[in-house]
Parts: sequence; structure tokens; C-alpha cells
Amino acid sequence: MYPTAVDGAQNGNVKTLETVGTIFEIEDYDIFRFLYRPRPINIERKRSFDERSFSELPITLSSRLIDHLENHLSPPGRRSGFNSPRSNSHFESHPMIADAWDALRRSLVYFRGQPVGTIAALDHSVEELNYDQVFVRDFVPSALAFLMNGEDEIVKKFLLKTLRLQSWEKKVDLFQLGEGVMPASFKVHHDPVRNTETLIADFGESAIGRVAPVDSGFWWIILLRAYTKSTGDSSLAEMPECQRGIRLILSLCLSEGFDTFPTLLCADGCCMIDRRMGVYGYPVEIQALFFMALRCALVLLKQDAEGKEFVERIIKRLHALSYHMRSYFWLDMKQLNDIYRYKTEEYSHTAVNKFNVIPDSLPDWVFDFMPSRGGYFIGNVSPARMDFRWFCLGNCVAVLSSLATPEQASAIMDLIESRWEELVGEMPLKICYPAIESHEWRIVTGCDPKNTRWSYHNGGSWPVLLWLLTAACIKTGRPQIARRAIELAESRLSKDHWPEYYDGKHGRYIGKQARKFQTWSIAGYLVAKMMLEDPSHLGMISLEEDKQMKPLVKRSTSWTC
Repeated sequence: MYPTAVDGAQNGNVKTLETVGTIFEIEDYDIFRFLYRPRPINIERKRSFDERSFSELPITLSSRLIDHLENHLSPPGRRSGFNSPRSNSHFESHPMIADAWDALRRSLVYFRGQPVGTIAALDHSVEELNYDQVFVRDFVPSALAFLMNGEDEIVKKFLLKTLRLQSWEKKVDLFQLGEGVMPASFKVHHDPVRNTETLIADFGESAIGRVAPVDSGFWWIILLRAYTKSTGDSSLAEMPECQRGIRLILSLCLSEGFDTFPTLLCADGCCMIDRRMGVYGYPVEIQALFFMALRCALVLLKQDAEGKEFVERIIKRLHALSYHMRSYFWLDMKQLNDIYRYKTEEYSHTAVNKFNVIPDSLPDWVFDFMPSRGGYFIGNVSPARMDFRWFCLGNCVAVLSSLATPEQASAIMDLIESRWEELVGEMPLKICYPAIESHEWRIVTGCDPKNTRWSYHNGGSWPVLLWLLTAACIKTGRPQIARRAIELAESRLSKDHWPEYYDGKHGRYIGKQARKFQTWSIAGYLVAKMMLEDPSHLGMISLEEDKQMKPLVKRSTSWTC
């Protein structure tokens, strides 16, 4: 199956990836403004949305017809690209920061002369494979860096371009994917004979394992909310096309089926861990992103007839999802001890061991890993199976989205501090812990030579996760943890030419197949530094706890120790 060609244009002046032209834009209208609640941290930046309690959502919101033209010029007064208002600021005077910005700008991809994203890596020493493409998930830290630097036009263009890609036919062999699926990535193809540029999207039909990206749609919604929060421009989100795009993504996730759980059932390789790593089922990364995307959609959706229907469905799902995750995915010392003492083969609604987890299946390492103070959301929960591995992205997003209660968020930070050597080591940050090896590695990964122990997705250390850790640290009032991790990264990251990942139990070695000048390693560092410099940036990627979504969790009293 060949990737689908989705957009092309004739060009007069040929450049490698730069030609004259524009993508469709919309004008910036100040449609509406929510009242802003006091917060523990000042996260007000320009005009903003308010993450209100579900019960406080207005029934109707003012709306305005937004006309857009394919070749409309960008609104006056906006600055983007290389003419950044902070491009020569004191912040960039730091040699490593200046080097990072230079590398990030070199990674920009142009379509019809306009930047529409950043490529995955700019490493010419190895075969490009698909590292020359713009990945939705990879672009998120780049987008946040540009937004924090006042360069919002590139983010706007990316959001609009990927939105258009969503509407094209998606097939793997003879099977057609859901209408709402967002691409994993896209690339600009230049035809020198016809003098045209074409966008080619990959919805999973070219990916390893042929798995569609479940996380792309969630990241797109989260980024749209970040753009709106940062710029105060609600007109982009209110475009009929954006509203429809949000609804299509949600339709895939909120559809009714055979599931008895509010979590999303997924295949291996559907997210950042895009190879076989035993995350099939209900991976914590997808559940946390799903939760955050639902909360962002609540703010972004207009309260018209179509939007109101989705808002009601979202609220119901959020209540069920938060209860499920906080009840069954959460692990601390007390819960670990309870599982250790579980009875099995329980029947009826009074069962405590609802998933019939066999206590003998608990791995030995988890008893030593669990500190007396601390906890985390485990990797997966399904019938007779609990994956006790730590997954960094899922837990950090749980903190930022307030899927984790304030107490749980603090416990996650306690765990990171207590298990610093295991989770951070010499280079932040372990994507998962611990690594699987020997017979288990052969069974779980299918003898994957890239995911050997303490390498790549199997316990490798990924610098891109630094921005998520920093955001979680600021939100929980622990910036010192982030500073310590950033200092570790600064000791090597630039000297090593911004690798994709590091190998080894403590992250000491550059990954055996790691690309250099990996864009999200660069952008993740910049976002972490900018958030520490100005914590108000946290507002675009963080959601406060909703008090209405905190039901009292009670265990069945039918089981006695």
C-alpha cells in the first residue's frame, strides 16, 4: 500500500523544500473570553480559556460565522518564522540555547514557501527512512517552543494542514480506516519535472507493524488548546472545519461497543512506543492522553446542537475514566500490599479482585521499586493482567491533565525523587522501567533487535521527556527536580549532537541506533528551559483539577483480611 498523496500545487520558483505560496488561513477574531479563576501559579498569558467545572459549563456560547480562504494572507501584526520577537533575546545568549534554536530552525519543513512543521531528525550520516517526515507527536514540543517564543503562525499552519489531511481517504490494503484518524506523519514531496509540491501522509499503512496512531488525534486536540491558550485566538478552534475535526476524533473514541471499561482498547505500537513492547490492551499513555484530550475538547467545542451532544458524552466518559484510572491503575505501597493478598476466582459485583489478577504474577522487582512514600499509574490493566512497569509519558500527562489527584501527583514526584538513579540516572529520562530481558524479551518483543534491554523503547533514556517532567514538576511545586534533570542533560546533550535516545541502565551511552540532531530532543530541552524561566507558560499545557470529578472511591467491604 502506497501512502496517499493529498495536496499539491504548481510552483514558479523551485527550491528544495521552499516555494512561493500559502496554505489556507483564517482571520483572528476575538470570539469570546471565559472568566479566569485564581490559580496557585500565575498561568495567565494573554487572553485565555477557563477550565471550568463541568457543572459550570454554559449552555450556549456566542458564535460567529468564520469565513476562510485558501490563499488568504496572515493577519497583520503577527510575527513568526525567523523574525521572532525573542530571537535575539537574552535567553538565547546562552550558547547551548542558541545552538538549540539554530538546530530547531534548520529542521523546519516548508510547503509552498510556508513552514508547516519540523522533521523528526536532521542526521545526514544515516539513511533517512521516515525521519525526514513531520510526525504529529514529534512536532508537539517544537510547537510549544515556537508558541512560547511568540511564533504562533507555524503552529497554526501545522494544525490546519494536518486537519486537511484528516479528511482524505485512509486505507490499509482493502480496509478503510475511520474518518477521524489523524496521520502519524507527513512529508513534502517535490516533483522537479512538473514543478509541484505534494503532501504525502502516513496513517499507519507505511508504519512498522501497520498500526494506526491512536495518539495523533489526542495530541492534535491538546495542541489546538495550547495554541488557543497561548494566543487568545479562539477563532481557529471555532472554525467549522476544526469543530468537525474534533468531533470526528471523539467519535472514534466515544463510540459504543463491547467494552466494559471506559479505557480505550489499543494495539501494540499505537503511540510513542511504536513497536511491539507488550503495551497492547489499555496502555496508560493512551488513557492519559485520552483524558487530557477530552478535557481540552470540553473547552474547545462550541455549545451548538452538535457540540452540546458531544459535551454531554465527554462529561460522562470523564467521570467514568477518572474513577477507573484512579481506582485500578494507581499503585502505591498500600495498594501493592492489597494486591499481594488478593483472593482469586471471586464472583459477583462484590468482588475486590475485579480483574482476577493472580498474586503470584507480581514481579519481584516491584516490591523493591516501590518506596514507602510515592506511587504511580501502572502501565496496563486488563483481565488477569497488570503491567507494573513505570511509563514516564503516561504519568507526566496524568499530572498535567489532573487525571492524577493532587495527592497522587505529589506521590508521583516522590517516586521520581526516591528512584532517581533508576528513572533518571545520568541522562533523563527513562521511557519505561524496568527493561524486559531474556525469555520475556523474546516473547514480548518478538526478539526485536532494536528493543534490546535498556535500549530504545525497552528502558532507553529519552531527552524529549524532559519537557513533560519539567511541566509536571512546576505544576506540583517541585521545580528543583526539573532543574536537577536539566543540568544532567546540559552536561552532554549538545556535545553529543542531540541524540534521539541513550542506552544503558543509567542512560550513559548514546543509543546504538539513535539519530543525531533529533528535533524533539532539541525542542524538549528548549521548552523545559523556557518553562523554568517563565512558569506562566505552564498554562498552555496544564489543566487544573475539576472538583466535580472527584467521586469518593470505596472498596467493597465483602472482603476481609
